[in-house]
Amino acid sequence: MSSFISLFNTSRHPVTMNPRDRPSDPLSQLRYALETMPSSRKYIFSPATRAEVLSELYDAFWGPYSHLFLPLSNSSLPMHATLSSVQADLGFAGAGSEDPIVPGRPCGHIFSKGESCFRCKDCALDDSCVLCSRCFHSSDHSDHNVSFFVAQQAGGCCDCGDIEAWRKPISCPFHPPAPHVQAQIEQSLNAVDATPRASQRSISEEIPFVEDYPYRVAIPPDLRDLMSRTIAYALDFILDTLDYSPDEATVPSHEADLRLQPSADPMQKDQYAIIIWNDDKHSFDEVIKLISETTGHDRKTASIMAYSIDDVGREIIDINGDVPRLLEAAHLMTKIELGVTIRRAYDTFREQVACVIIEWLLDLTRSRLGADTLIIKEIIAAELLSPRRRENTFFTPGPQVPNLAADLARPCRIDWLFVYHTRLWKKPRIHLKAIYASILILSHPHKIAIASHFASTYHRVADAYLLVDREAETSIKYFALQLFTAPSVALHIVSQHDLMTRLLDIIVNFFTNHIADKHILTTAPAQQDIDVESPPFRSKRFMPVFSDLRYLCHNRPVQQLIARNPAFIRKFVKVCQVFMCINPNKRVASSHVEYETDVWISVFNVTLSLSRVIKVYGEAFAFANPTQLVGAITTVVREILAVCTLSTDRLDKEKFSKPMLHEVEFGDAQYQIVDFNVLEGWVSFHHSLHWLLADLLKHVDILSEESLKEIGVSGVRDLFLRPFNEGAILTLIDFPLRVLAMIAQIRAGLWVRNGFPIRGQLLHYRDFMLRELCYDQDLFILQSSLIILDPNIIIVSILDRFGLLSFFRGEVEKSPYEGAHLLSMVEELLYVLITILGERASATKLPFQCAIRREIVHALAAGPSSFTDLAKRVSERMVDDVSFECVLKDVSHFRAPESTSDTGVYELKDEAYDEVDPFTFHYTRNKREEVEVILKNRLRKKTGVKDPVIVPKPLTIASGPFSILPSVLESEALLQVMFYAIYNVISLTNSAGTAPPSAEAILDQTFQLIMLALVERPSVFSHVSVIKPFAEEKKLADIICAMEHDEKYKPYKSRIDWVLTEISKHVPEGVQPPRKVLSPAAPAPDVEGVKKRAAKARQEAIMAEMKAQQASFSLNFEEEEEENDQDMDETSDELSSYGTCIVCQEDLNEAKAFGSLGLVQPSRLLRKHPDSHSQYLNELMTMPQSLDRASPRDTTFPPANAEELDIASSPNFDGFPAQYTRFGLHASVCGHMMHLDCFQVYNSSVRQRHRSHATRNHPENIQRKEYICPLCKSLGNVLLPVLHPNNAPASRIPFPDWIRAAGISVLKSKPDSVMDGLQFRSGTGEFVFWSAQDPGYGAAVRKPEAVASTKMLDTLMLSSRMVSQQTRHLRERPEPEVGERGAGMYLPEDLVGYTISAIEVAARGTDSSGGIVADSLSLSDTQSRMIRGLLASLTRLSALELDGRPDGGRESVKQAIIKRLLPEWSRTSLTSFSYPLLLRDPFTVLIETAAVAPEMLQHVLILCYYACLARTVIGMVYVLNKARTYSAFQQPAARAHADIFGDVRMFFMSVVRHSPVFEHTATLVFDAFGEARIEKMLYAFTLPFLRRAAILCRSVVPLTFPTPLLGASNVNEYKRLLATLGIPPLADLPNQDTLQNALSGWCAHYGHSHAASQLNCGVVLDYAAVYGIARLPLILDNLFGERDKVMKCHRCNTVPTDAAICLICGVTCCMASHCCQDELGLRGECNMHTRDCGGAIGVYFVVKRCSLLYLYANNGTFAQSPYLDVHGEVDVSMRRGRRQYIHPARWEEVRKTWLNHGIPTAVARKLESTVDSGGWETL
Repeated sequence: MSSFISLFNTSRHPVTMNPRDRPSDPLSQLRYALETMPSSRKYIFSPATRAEVLSELYDAFWGPYSHLFLPLSNSSLPMHATLSSVQADLGFAGAGSEDPIVPGRPCGHIFSKGESCFRCKDCALDDSCVLCSRCFHSSDHSDHNVSFFVAQQAGGCCDCGDIEAWRKPISCPFHPPAPHVQAQIEQSLNAVDATPRASQRSISEEIPFVEDYPYRVAIPPDLRDLMSRTIAYALDFILDTLDYSPDEATVPSHEADLRLQPSADPMQKDQYAIIIWNDDKHSFDEVIKLISETTGHDRKTASIMAYSIDDVGREIIDINGDVPRLLEAAHLMTKIELGVTIRRAYDTFREQVACVIIEWLLDLTRSRLGADTLIIKEIIAAELLSPRRRENTFFTPGPQVPNLAADLARPCRIDWLFVYHTRLWKKPRIHLKAIYASILILSHPHKIAIASHFASTYHRVADAYLLVDREAETSIKYFALQLFTAPSVALHIVSQHDLMTRLLDIIVNFFTNHIADKHILTTAPAQQDIDVESPPFRSKRFMPVFSDLRYLCHNRPVQQLIARNPAFIRKFVKVCQVFMCINPNKRVASSHVEYETDVWISVFNVTLSLSRVIKVYGEAFAFANPTQLVGAITTVVREILAVCTLSTDRLDKEKFSKPMLHEVEFGDAQYQIVDFNVLEGWVSFHHSLHWLLADLLKHVDILSEESLKEIGVSGVRDLFLRPFNEGAILTLIDFPLRVLAMIAQIRAGLWVRNGFPIRGQLLHYRDFMLRELCYDQDLFILQSSLIILDPNIIIVSILDRFGLLSFFRGEVEKSPYEGAHLLSMVEELLYVLITILGERASATKLPFQCAIRREIVHALAAGPSSFTDLAKRVSERMVDDVSFECVLKDVSHFRAPESTSDTGVYELKDEAYDEVDPFTFHYTRNKREEVEVILKNRLRKKTGVKDPVIVPKPLTIASGPFSILPSVLESEALLQVMFYAIYNVISLTNSAGTAPPSAEAILDQTFQLIMLALVERPSVFSHVSVIKPFAEEKKLADIICAMEHDEKYKPYKSRIDWVLTEISKHVPEGVQPPRKVLSPAAPAPDVEGVKKRAAKARQEAIMAEMKAQQASFSLNFEEEEEENDQDMDETSDELSSYGTCIVCQEDLNEAKAFGSLGLVQPSRLLRKHPDSHSQYLNELMTMPQSLDRASPRDTTFPPANAEELDIASSPNFDGFPAQYTRFGLHASVCGHMMHLDCFQVYNSSVRQRHRSHATRNHPENIQRKEYICPLCKSLGNVLLPVLHPNNAPASRIPFPDWIRAAGISVLKSKPDSVMDGLQFRSGTGEFVFWSAQDPGYGAAVRKPEAVASTKMLDTLMLSSRMVSQQTRHLRERPEPEVGERGAGMYLPEDLVGYTISAIEVAARGTDSSGGIVADSLSLSDTQSRMIRGLLASLTRLSALELDGRPDGGRESVKQAIIKRLLPEWSRTSLTSFSYPLLLRDPFTVLIETAAVAPEMLQHVLILCYYACLARTVIGMVYVLNKARTYSAFQQPAARAHADIFGDVRMFFMSVVRHSPVFEHTATLVFDAFGEARIEKMLYAFTLPFLRRAAILCRSVVPLTFPTPLLGASNVNEYKRLLATLGIPPLADLPNQDTLQNALSGWCAHYGHSHAASQLNCGVVLDYAAVYGIARLPLILDNLFGERDKVMKCHRCNTVPTDAAICLICGVTCCMASHCCQDELGLRGECNMHTRDCGGAIGVYFVVKRCSLLYLYANNGTFAQSPYLDVHGEVDVSMRRGRRQYIHPARWEEVRKTWLNHGIPTAVARKLESTVDSGGWETL
């Protein structure tokens, strides 16, 4: 035993070794550390362990040379840091900045998750070539077809600088090409032997270092040795660890098995770890719950673990020695299919270390040694490409190590890593792929070497991917994409490593289910039986294996190889034949099929994947010479015949039998054709070999007679008939023919009892996007047969297969079909004939671009279409082609979307209609008829002919084997088909008296065939048509002549005329006798005319009646406003009506209480002028003079020069800072009215609905007293009174006289102690009964006589009180405590004032149709009615309080308002007005006046305006004093408004002169800014007051304030408003003594209190410009360009995976993620941010989903994105990935919705329309 121990000691440092004996050599030290770590750390791997492993690795890596990697000589890395990040932070040797430009070095930037990548279809070789944002923006791709997408996962790299990736140089300035790289690639392309090697080549051992790299650094040789050895050891450590790891997550069934698991633990200690692996099936909550239950962790720890599982790919959830408990927990988890493993803690610990080592290696690839960025990567590459060195292991049970030596002569570390990739989990997998990617781009030899290794292990990789991998998306299999798409690499691995054969073997063995214990066997199976029910077919994973094959074959050099080397086609044919005729169908005749399976779906998935490869394989033969192509065709035909004649075992003998010939008679001849009945036999849709043959036959240029003669074949016919007989060829074409007959029968409704699967297969087979892979191929085989055999025999075969021989022999009664089925079959048959005779695309080898053009023209011929719809009508290969969009531009006009709901559409250009053929084989019958109508209308316009004929276009097949195709039109069998098609339809019509179904279509098709024959073969056809007799000795010409004047066939008259005229050109005597010539004087048509005229008169009478009804209908539904206007004129005694109640439909009048439905919502819309940002002052300087004139906006789409405009990115997207908003209540109405009683009934029905649908998320909330307007579905919560405006004319009293009179009347009046008590004690002069939480209101309402009349007012007070109670913290006003009189929001200011201000703000920048803002369209009658309703509620409140007084207390309130305004009443501190008037908002005083004394509005208005001017000056001093230090102001050249403001300086100084401190500040401010700027600001800040006053006054007393006729509309808005409102301008102040007195009084009062500073004397100004939302970039992808700078969540300080940008303030939030939830986990960050920003509402742009999110009070909805792609379509979640541009109209719509407070209603309408139970997020 001792010898064993000593052996062991030498190979492994035992755990008990004395620490003093730690080896000194750095590498041994590392080895020692890694060996002893698991037990010394008690198997717990913590962040500290990671740091320790890293530091050991770095120390061993650089030994004594750390100064070559880090700037300071004594430096070492900080704990937890990685080298590359430290180098970048310190800027070491150029790290962290852009790499220097080296010609020939590719970009190789590796994408991180969430980064933007670009793909340019015009430049890239295929769709795997991508550019990073930097390279894309620095190269020119204007007018290219660019798509953009966001990397879902790290990995994948930028292909800029890789010559092989691009069709044309993209000339990126950072990555110029170099000649030596080009030379290397060309050399590898030429170094190919013609034959693929079956034997393994050994891969070249040494790869030279990269040449011509200018930044090399001299490296000490021992450092290089150290680096190599450390990296080698690290890689070996990873592999030694993975030797013991399991391939897939399984749990042993009991303890004994668990202990027998292979383990590297020398101590075999019983500590076990249980690990959960990531997958896509389970939700976070599910896993969190499971972890908490099984391990006892609290929820927080469990949720951290769950996130770690998602992020890293797996997580250790528990380590202990209690094996039974662990097993029990693991079995519990496997029940719900979670991936779980239990392993020894020692092995798990080592896996964690291996994970850190991989991270370290990745970090090294990003690091540099001095300025040399390549050397470390080169060393890593060299070590990866060397064989591994194994440690000897003794006591441990041997691991399951795959035998790589069987496949490879010299397996290297990279081979092992490829094979072990499945044993790793998400994060290390992604890291490894990034390491490989960084080595790939070192040099071309590196790329070839890695590709060779990958190709050698590909079958094992594919095995693991197809059968065991849990996380397919991180599989190394996808690495193939980076390798197989490079032409030189593909050529190398196909020719040197025979990858193609191995790939094909994998496919065959996988689908024949040749699989044993999770491995696809490599030996070919003896019996190739396919079971379509087997798991391989159900797997979705086979798709990428096919696409790998397609990528390989798509490379041009590989295509040349395929064409020139017969081995490839032989091998491929063997693969195709495996899938021949799978999943056949048999018609169920009697009873419906019992069990409908969906197995056909997986079969189609497989065969369509295969047929895409077939397409590429077939195209490869364009590079072949005639001998090679003929050889390939013969190979394929032989294989087809072997399968179809059952000489191989491929077909099921029970279902298929050997095809036999039988003899049939048709016309005058006998034909030998295949005997088969589609109604009774088995038919499959899948004939892969035929599809391959079709693709080979399409090379008509190589198959021309000239080129075939060179190789001794006289033509295509000879090519087929020399090796095979006629019967064989008939057998060959019979299989596609059976499919065509079967689909005809399915479409005719003969297979209905087979259920849905048969319809599904038909739809797939003929689907627009897939048909060119299968359906078109089958038709082409049939078309080819016409030039190989005698056309008559082919036509008879077709008739026989369709079961229509008897029909076309004139024996209709013998047909196997009856009634409608029969004629449907005839229609389908003629459709096939027209196609194979008239379709010329494949027959002439139409260039792909022309084929695309043809498809687009035909797809658009029926009418304009959006891009997506168009793409669905064209095959996918065409849509993916580079030229698709150029061709589309060429043949159509793009109509950009204009309105908000539009999408862009393409319309066919007029000249392109000449190319349309209505009988093109991709049209359905309905589509054909539509297109015919369009074409005929166009011809009618052009030629003026009443019923034009669309003549078929000639085939023009000039050369190639198909040039003889038109001669088929002379065949007798076809003539007989034409004759009986018409003859039978006529005789059936005559016998039934009406036309049978399908008759029209059959005649249309037959005439199309006849016309085609007359175009192509006029002479021959004319002769046979008049000579050859059929039934009743009639000839074709005879029955056509008979139809000519038959009323029943009127639609065909012009066509018959054309046909007979054409025939008579060649055989005049043949047509003359049977053709009748009607004399023109025949009276018959006149009868028709009389009938027609009578019918027309009847029709006109009906139309007139309908028109009258419509008119009366629209009158009833006109807006109610019009009716109001009429009512004003009628001054009769009856009660005036206000429209009808929307519930009971009765008239609304004073007899019964009624109101208007409205919504009062909390709002934070209004903005204060931010005093801390100078940019807002600049905005004022550049503001337009009039806010009621719309500024011109650019509405082109896509926006012009968007790239330049997007360059300047601004913090927070120019959002408005949320702390500068003002809180208030906003009222809005929808315009519908209801009786109070109806309203109460309706509300109780709403409550009833809530009770009956308890789980539904209702659109309204009963606690908030909400309801939905039954008519327009707007949200509401109040009922407002409705009144007519006061029609008092303007008062004639001049202003000074009024003031004097008012003063006197106040002096005369008795002191009113009650009134004094009803005003705020703080001396503001506000009234307590107008507060939202005033306790007096409740008392007043409880009086019995007030109850009924206050019900409406109650709705308003309830809503206001509710908001007021919850929002005290948002209001800055000093107000009484709760419970005192006057508590809560002050309604005149916070409700009425706020609402009018919001209406004014929303109207900014919109046109007011020539008048003032109050005339604008946006201020509709409904809004002015609402303002009157709100004021009436205020009046009512004061009346309730003062109900004893005669006029409802109006007079006393009016007196109090006058006292407040006249300064002499507030001088003394004893009065109730000790609070300076200038600290109150003058607009509120105006509203109080409007509520109780509208007659004095025009005079109070003047006082308020001047108070506003003075107050604005004070506010400006505050704002500008802060901004004095800024210098970046635009200077207005000179004063623009002297005529309005007069001497600004004088006014400015007189306002502030009463407080010395303030006056000093003001002087400084004035001098700093100058008079012109101050004037411009005064203009801007006071204009909103005038606009609001105009809206208020116009609503209350419209006749007092008519719009003046200022003539020219170029007068600025300020002047127009002053004139309308009758306010003397400030320039006129010297002449206004009374105003001067008032002003000096107010200013003195303010000045004294400022000096005494007993109050907060700041004045905050409103934001005066047009309100905007955050400015998103015009091009969506620019949002991702700087996303780490721009989109950062402030709460968790990361770039969110799913970002939502608040459009109000521009802040970025994490949407629907767990990182930023509130404590309870109930609210996400968007909802939390909404509370701080928009109050009750939120508007977000959700970046990843590319949609808008509206939130309102815990509900919300998604709305359509404001971005549209180049084709003018919304692209949800960026699935299509085209670049998207902002659409101006949609963007404006978002702003309008927010400005007009439309979000609550938008949310409610969306919720109302969907009955959901899962919350609004599921919408």
